[in-house]
Amino acid sequence: MTPQPTAGPGTSRTAQAIETVFRMESPRIIAGVTRVVRDVGIAEELAQDALVAALEQWPRDGVPDNPGAWLMVTARHRAVDLVRRRENYARKLAEIGRDLSATPPPAEPADPDDIDDDLLRLVFTACHPVLSTEARTALTLRLLGGLTTAEIARAFLVPEATVAQRIVRAKRTLATRNIAFEVPYGPDREARLGSVLDVIYLIFNEGYAATAGDDWLRPGLCEDALRLARVLAALMPKEPEVHGLAALLEFQASRTAARTGPSGEPVLLKDQNRSRWNRMLIARGIDALGRAEAASAGGPGPYTLQAAIAACHALAHTYAETDWSRIATLYGLLAARSPSPVVELNRAVAVSMAASPEAALPLVDALAGDPALRDYHLLPSVRGDLLARLGRAAEARAEFERAASLTRNERERELLLGRAAELP
Repeated sequence: MTPQPTAGPGTSRTAQAIETVFRMESPRIIAGVTRVVRDVGIAEELAQDALVAALEQWPRDGVPDNPGAWLMVTARHRAVDLVRRRENYARKLAEIGRDLSATPPPAEPADPDDIDDDLLRLVFTACHPVLSTEARTALTLRLLGGLTTAEIARAFLVPEATVAQRIVRAKRTLATRNIAFEVPYGPDREARLGSVLDVIYLIFNEGYAATAGDDWLRPGLCEDALRLARVLAALMPKEPEVHGLAALLEFQASRTAARTGPSGEPVLLKDQNRSRWNRMLIARGIDALGRAEAASAGGPGPYTLQAAIAACHALAHTYAETDWSRIATLYGLLAARSPSPVVELNRAVAVSMAASPEAALPLVDALAGDPALRDYHLLPSVRGDLLARLGRAAEARAEFERAASLTRNERERELLLGRAAELP
């Protein structure tokens, strides 16, 4: 158990400052220590040791001028001590000693995103394909997002023990498989980068439209994913899909304030108050999309195409002004580049707006037999919307009710049942 400083107003403020600094700096500290000990599990323990030292010393001595650097130096010294105690690490210790003597202690970054390549190595390690998707997600949020096991469990509505087991097993797998703490190159990098981007996107999506539970949004997950995407874009400026993902998340996050009503109920895109959209995030999205398109020598990738679609929504002043024809075209390109029944379903929605619901209904019906969409609640939801626009109220009501029975999110269920009840 982490020791707690003696209670008191000043101590409480110091403890809060320590927790804030540690959450911001822990990814960089773990990454830097992993370079020394070559084991993310041990590195996390040493970072926690540095936190314990801060909790013991800072309330007494005051918060240092460079708290991030203090934590990093403390953790690295403990790492070197650990290596020194292991006789079979003698050669490695000599190498580490030379590196440390030649390299001054790291200065505290002016910005949390101003970090070295160790974090990039940690990103690729946490998202290594030897781990399951669930393990990658949990480990990424733990090591890079700074979330506790309880927070990850709460975010994904799974038992805390399940998350803890996933994290422990992930660390053990990385250690026993001797996964190198490095950024891969060539084909390996391309394959691993896709996994990294997918994990970040999965984290964002779970926050943007929660799979289950009573809340429609979990903004904390969106913020963590967006921060990770920005960090990755800064560390890999020549990778177009990294900028594409960053752009997509900036655009999507810009709508957050308008996506729920006063009681937390979902607000559909067509009903959102666009004056509540965050224009600064939209501007960041436009900039990131420009970088992605400029770097896309072989044509835009899936995340860049999705970002271009999101830009169409972000740049429309009203729902009626949305360029649905361009969106339908972009979905066609996305379907060719990254085939998926979900992409086809989204393309059908765009076709319904660009042309007519009559043109889109056959596209949706063609997806009815796809096994991947068998329990996907948005398939009957989209079909219900098309039928409602065609005046086929009874059929639309049945589709909305079926969609409501499939979703595990209570807010979304209420929305779908409400749409069914509104039909004549």
